[in-house]
Amino acid sequence: MAWSQDEERMLAQIEQHLVDDDPRLVSRLESFNERVRRSEARARGESVGGRRLQRSTVIILISWLLIATLVATLLIMVLQHETATALALAAAF
Repeated sequence: MAWSQDEERMLAQIEQHLVDDDPRLVSRLESFNERVRRSEARARGESVGGRRLQRSTVIILISWLLIATLVATLLIMVLQHETATALALAAAF
């Protein structure tokens, strides 16, 4: 959709008025504009430039890594304990 210069100027004035009333609106507008740019780039088939992992995805990946590490550590401890027990029993007899 093409905007005329008058419409663009009026939108800029409205945006400035809203930003002056609510400073938090600036970050919301920037976020919205970025999403629109990415959406338009995707629609044109352009590369959006590296997909960032969402924070929740990173947290889940780190959690799974920690869980796997803990399980592996526990298995090693159990196997060492069983080996030590077997060696102690073999030495006792």
